[in-house]
Amino acid sequence: MHTQARKARRHSTIRSGPAVLAAAGLVIAGLTAAGTAAVAAPPPAPESSQQLAVQGADSLVAARPAFLLAGPQEQFVRGQVVSSGGTQYVPYERTYSGVPVVGGDFVVVTDGAGHVTYNSVAQQHAIGTLSTSPSLSPAQAEKVASAQLKSVSEVEGTRLVVYALGDAPAVLAWESTVKGVGDDGYSRLSVDVDARTGTVLHTQEHVLHGTGTGAWNGPAPLTLNTTSSGGKFTMSPTNITNMPCQDAANNTTFSKTTDTWGNGDATSKETGCVDAEYVAQGEFRMLSQWLGRNGMDGSGGAWPIRVGLADVNAYYDGTQVQVGHNNANQWISAVDVLAHEMGHGIDDHTPGGISGGGTQEFIADVYGASTEFFMNEPSPYAVPDFLVGNQVNLVGTGPIRNMYNPSLIKSNPNCYSSSIPSTEVHAAAGPGNHWFYLLAQGSNPPGGPTSPTCNGSTVTGGVGVQNALKIVYNAQLMKTSSSSYLKYRTWTLQAAKTLDPSCGQFNTVKAAWDAVSVPAQSGDPTCAATGNDFSMAVSPSAGSVNPGSSLTATVSTTLTNGSAQTVNLSASGLPAGATASFNPASVSTGGTSQLTVNTAASTPPGTYPVTITGTGTSTSHTATFSLTVNGTSTCTPAQLLGNAGFETGSAAPWTTTSGVVDNSASQAAHSGSWKAWMNGYGSAHTDSASQTVSIPAGCKATLSYWLHIDTAETTTTTQYDKLTVTVNGTTVASYSNLNKNTGYAQKTVDLSAYAGQTITLKFNGVEDSSLQTSFVIDDTAIQTS
Repeated sequence: MHTQARKARRHSTIRSGPAVLAAAGLVIAGLTAAGTAAVAAPPPAPESSQQLAVQGADSLVAARPAFLLAGPQEQFVRGQVVSSGGTQYVPYERTYSGVPVVGGDFVVVTDGAGHVTYNSVAQQHAIGTLSTSPSLSPAQAEKVASAQLKSVSEVEGTRLVVYALGDAPAVLAWESTVKGVGDDGYSRLSVDVDARTGTVLHTQEHVLHGTGTGAWNGPAPLTLNTTSSGGKFTMSPTNITNMPCQDAANNTTFSKTTDTWGNGDATSKETGCVDAEYVAQGEFRMLSQWLGRNGMDGSGGAWPIRVGLADVNAYYDGTQVQVGHNNANQWISAVDVLAHEMGHGIDDHTPGGISGGGTQEFIADVYGASTEFFMNEPSPYAVPDFLVGNQVNLVGTGPIRNMYNPSLIKSNPNCYSSSIPSTEVHAAAGPGNHWFYLLAQGSNPPGGPTSPTCNGSTVTGGVGVQNALKIVYNAQLMKTSSSSYLKYRTWTLQAAKTLDPSCGQFNTVKAAWDAVSVPAQSGDPTCAATGNDFSMAVSPSAGSVNPGSSLTATVSTTLTNGSAQTVNLSASGLPAGATASFNPASVSTGGTSQLTVNTAASTPPGTYPVTITGTGTSTSHTATFSLTVNGTSTCTPAQLLGNAGFETGSAAPWTTTSGVVDNSASQAAHSGSWKAWMNGYGSAHTDSASQTVSIPAGCKATLSYWLHIDTAETTTTTQYDKLTVTVNGTTVASYSNLNKNTGYAQKTVDLSAYAGQTITLKFNGVEDSSLQTSFVIDDTAIQTS
């Protein structure tokens, strides 16, 4: 029960000066020419790995080490720290006499204790002394920029910059962004124009076109996270910020009075949106589960998806994803269309921006292929296959790209050469796609397909798709604006060394780059493991089986350091009625074993991540095999949450902080008299409510709850007070004072992926030091079907 004193504090309206700074979130620190902090960010807790990273990186940058090539007029602005697997990546931008420097960015890498382990710098030479007074006017620069397109519909803006990319001396420039039509159709182009001579120095296209697979995903029915309010459902997920699916004709979000979407007709825009949201929500889960990344933009969000582009294409332009059609007028919202385009957005929202030097399409293809493996759809849907566009005959020529042998399509290059950076960007993806396949699968994986190498070598083992993606992602976190194939070789080697100190993944990364002819670089790290160690992989990494049948895969071990050892194999995470055996059960490092998974007729359908563990004499390693059991499930519908409407007047079986379950009149219940009232103090406070339930195997499950948000905050831009909804620690929805509403809105989240598991559902509200926000929850449910 709430105390009267608590209710009185709910209406605090005073925000002191220090509280404003603390509540405003991260304030980026700028390091002055003297190396001191120009603007101080509120420090996180002393034990925070990110804060230790900030301290270590800022201290290094303040000392102005030689690798920064910094002059006395230069300042540095720190960006948001990104954590990945215990490693911290601290990005910085550079200014010269207050003018932004294009190509002045860099990244400082630290371990969890804040010790600097690596740096990545775009700039190749010192700026020196440079006048910041332009000869050209902004209007003259915009005229030059506009001439780079066939037609211009809008000039977004123009800013003065110092252009320092490449080998040439730095110059003052105007940077304009123009929208219109270019040689490849729709265009959103940034153009850097020499502010003295009017020469075009550089262009950056933000519309990144893609081609992909079929318009359907499956098997049906596809489950979607949608929003319900006032008796109307909208195709906008509650757990992902800014990712509605809309009609491209008018940018209107699809909505209706029922929560059943699409009709199976691939020419229907609504059906196209079903596929698009299904894929994007799957990629969002993959980013969280495989990479620990919070959404495509890194902050829990993405971009609107708009189906209905009148073109045989799809693209991302920095503000949206547009989905077009194939030659049969079917909307192409399949896995490696949406995941590819969202992959461009992920690339755009990691340090250094969109990858350059012909690498941007290969990076996006990596996210398309990885999402296919994560979602692991059965035939005839988006079966993981390292082909792009194989399910839909987009323009009548079959697949668009082949990752294991790029030369099979349009003679795209398998191997890197000095001409790749100037090659058409989709063809230039060939060497990178080839490298990713060799890294993940090896050149001759069991079950194929075999992949030729450019140097006649054999790439053995492969690290698996998930580990390969982790390596690419951690390389992106070291990316600068000078990115290229040569830089990605160095960055991926460093990422592999950090992720796997045994050097097993490092050696495979190196062998794969050598196999596609990307040459060694002077900045490449070396890796020397200590002690006896090994690496392990399962190939294929996924498979499907009918209940009562069996399947096989190959477990391979590779000695990475020291002397040979015996590795004992075991499996965990199998569904009910399934067993696993290994032949042989123990192998010497360098050997292989056949994994056989047998299922019973009663084994429930679903997809299960099976963990294969190899235990050696001094260390152990794991690999994941994704097991899909086919068939139609039988499930007894049930509502799983106890005290779902809090009407018992007590918390049990919920576990709550004090006073959350409430029947006061200050905030009305959605129904009945009781509800869960979280926060609302107007002072720093955390409230929570959690409950543990088991979701039966073979069931679909949907979490729903009614939420009312009342706030005294007046801002329309800053999230001061936040509510997160987590399942087993993974965020499935988040809200803030910006989501205030006058009544209750029902929220739904698909939990079918947790079938067969015991989960802990938790609502957690965090309020800052002033101006109350109340998060009021009622009539919860986890409904199975």
